[in-house]
Amino acid sequence: MNFFTHFGAYLLMLKGMFTKPENWRMYWKEFMHQCVEIGIGALPIVVIISLFLGAVTTVQTAYQLVSPLVPMSTIAQIVRDSMILELSPTVVSIVLAGVVGSKIASELGNMRISEQIDALEIMGINTKSYLLLPKILGALVVIPCLIVISAVLGIWGGRTAGDLAGILPTDIYDVGLRQNLNMYNINFALYKAYTFAFIVSSVPAYYGYHVKGGALEIGRASTSAVVLSCILILFADYLLAALLL
Repeated sequence: MNFFTHFGAYLLMLKGMFTKPENWRMYWKEFMHQCVEIGIGALPIVVIISLFLGAVTTVQTAYQLVSPLVPMSTIAQIVRDSMILELSPTVVSIVLAGVVGSKIASELGNMRISEQIDALEIMGINTKSYLLLPKILGALVVIPCLIVISAVLGIWGGRTAGDLAGILPTDIYDVGLRQNLNMYNINFALYKAYTFAFIVSSVPAYYGYHVKGGALEIGRASTSAVVLSCILILFADYLLAALLL
């Protein structure tokens, strides 16, 4: 019953977000602020993770590819498809669940504990629409962009690592990148990106918005939000792969 209670409250929260804004200018300003907070704030860690993911994938693929019958350009194809299909969308989203999700949950939880949300509601403002909708829309805009950047940087990091380690020259790597490219893989990665972005933003928003108690409960809500977001991301990853591939 506890699951259905939380799930029902989560759906009611999503339903309450879609009302006519009281002030379009303030909503737009908050939306742009969230895009900057989520996108620019998480960009450094995304860049670092993506470069090393691509580099490690190249080195480990070359280590396992021992048959002389397999051309070296196959390494580039494996790195390209691994970054686009799985590593960039899933790993980056799990990292963002910790970076962005904990921030959203703690921010809303602090506003709930300090009664700022109650004060906004007394003034007649729909707090679900004003506080939650810009965060979710900002994540839906920015997180897919971060995942695209991650895939590009991961492929480039693999190219650089292969050249520096003497595994394969850059011209052979470039040939492998252009071979057997399935454009549907890019579409599938974007499907996953938007799904994960919604999970990363809406689940912590629910936990933060419904915090009860004191400062200790804010930490517990942030932890629960991050853990559940990671589980839902992995579950959605399997579900999308089973349905769409």
